[in-house]
Amino acid sequence: MEKLIYTLWKRPGESAEAWADRLRGPLGERLIGAGARTLQVDVVDEVVASGSGLRLESRPVPDGFVALWMDSANFRAAAEQILAEAHAKIAGYLVTESLIKNDTPPTPPGSRSYGFSLIGFLQRPVQIERADWLKIWLGSHTQVAVETQPTFRYVQNVVTRTLTEDAPVLDALVEEGFPAAALTDPAAFYDAVGDEAKHKHNHQRMMDSCHRFIDFAKIDSLPMSEFMV
Repeated sequence: MEKLIYTLWKRPGESAEAWADRLRGPLGERLIGAGARTLQVDVVDEVVASGSGLRLESRPVPDGFVALWMDSANFRAAAEQILAEAHAKIAGYLVTESLIKNDTPPTPPGSRSYGFSLIGFLQRPVQIERADWLKIWLGSHTQVAVETQPTFRYVQNVVTRTLTEDAPVLDALVEEGFPAAALTDPAAFYDAVGDEAKHKHNHQRMMDSCHRFIDFAKIDSLPMSEFMV
């Protein structure tokens, strides 16, 4: 089983809500029919609009993405064509998924997941060798992230290869599930509501760790609504 992620740019003039409905409905059914065992849809919509302070943009960012689990990426052609025909632009990546944490409250298939997902698009700084970069991020930073934030879901996706031509450079994609309060409350984002000292400590600890392996001039971060189909 392999995990494929396609970042998506919707057609001009289409609302995020209508687009999400299409992905979860007719398009989703076609993707399942084309070989996807499981389908996850993440979109930037009005529900997460209040979290604009969490957005980081170093280049034109997608409107969302779909994750497909397939028996083999070799069988992706039909699904990829369905996505390409329905969007202004797509970019596909084959990833290895590491599920660090998943305590997401259950919701019916196709409905919006609890809270929101903060999606990070990572590019490895050129001055750090890939092996060292992975050692920092997947090794010591993982525990820092878990201990300083109230995430109920934490997924690390390492890009192993691109699947589409002209896909933007991307070394990893991170999925972090947060409670809704973290969209607008920095203390809630750092699991420190009502405790300013803890807030400052967690924020500083996280920033110190991130600066070891992230170039903040080349990172994109977007809050999204998630749907499991």
